Order: sequence, then C-alpha cells, then structure tokens
Amino acid sequence: MSTPHVVVVMGVAGTGKTTIGPLLAARLGVPYAEGDDFHPPANIAKMSAGTPLDDDDRWPWLDAIGTWAHERAGLGGVVSCSALKRSYRDRLRAAAPDLVFVHLAGDRALIEDRMSHRQGHFMPTALLDSQFATLQPLQEDEAGVVVDVSGSPEEITGRAASALTVLPEPAQ
Repeated sequence: MSTPHVVVVMGVAGTGKTTIGPLLAARLGVPYAEGDDFHPPANIAKMSAGTPLDDDDRWPWLDAIGTWAHERAGLGGVVSCSALKRSYRDRLRAAAPDLVFVHLAGDRALIEDRMSHRQGHFMPTALLDSQFATLQPLQEDEAGVVVDVSGSPEEITGRAASALTVLPEPAQ
C-alpha cells in the first residue's frame, strides 16, 4: 500500500480550493485542513478591508501550514493554500519536503463569476487582479499538477485525483 501524499490545493481566490480540498481529501481518505484557518486575525482584517497581504503578513501563515503538512508527512493530508509565488511554495516545502501541489487554474471571467456568488467569504472580487498579478505557475522542478476548474466540483476533483496518480510516491 502506498503512503498518501500531503497535497496543497493552490490557486488564486475563487478557483475552488475550499470546495475541492475537502472532496479530494475524502477521495484520498486523508484529513483536510482549511488554509484560511491558519491566518492570524490581522490578516483576515486586512483582506476583509480589501488590502492585499504582503510577504511579511504571509510568512507566519505559511509557516503554520508548513507545520501542519510536516506533521502529516507519511500519513497524507490535503490543505488549501493560495501558494501563489514560488517563494511561498519553497517555504512550504522547507517544512514538508514531499509536498505536492494541485494548482487549480481557470479563466479569469469564470473565477470572477464564481467569486461574485460566494457567501460569507472575506476575499472581495476587487483583489482578484492582485491575485493573478502575483501568481507564479508551478515550474517543471516542482512536484505538482495543474487542474482546470471548469465543470462541477466532482469533475474537478476527479481530474485532480487522476492527475496525482502520475506523481512519484513520497519518500518513506
């Protein structure tokens, strides 16, 4: 039996990280952690006010997610985290070297439409441009897959689970 990956479901706001993450975790039979829950209150207040976070805001948040991922190494897990910059993913991998990424990617118009219909989320659509401007797609040397976000949550989850099967198994 293979050891499950610890997976970071990444992408800009509105791609469905909070929807796909739990579905993928259920399919893989591992725990799910909501990345937003790792934000300190000051970060949530800043984003709620429409102010993008800077790197100094993000480091403690990324470190908390990295700690969770490290604790799940060899056990598997799924966590949502925008992980928009290579440096953020590097920071996560520094804590949990065998992390793999599922980059939820899609057309800006589709993502904005989905964001405009969300209820009770602190990230306003006004920050979507800054998210796309910040996004650095996965590079060839990064363990991960890109999954299109068109279709139903079940279809997206199926594509993600299938794509993960082609990645090498994590080190034991």
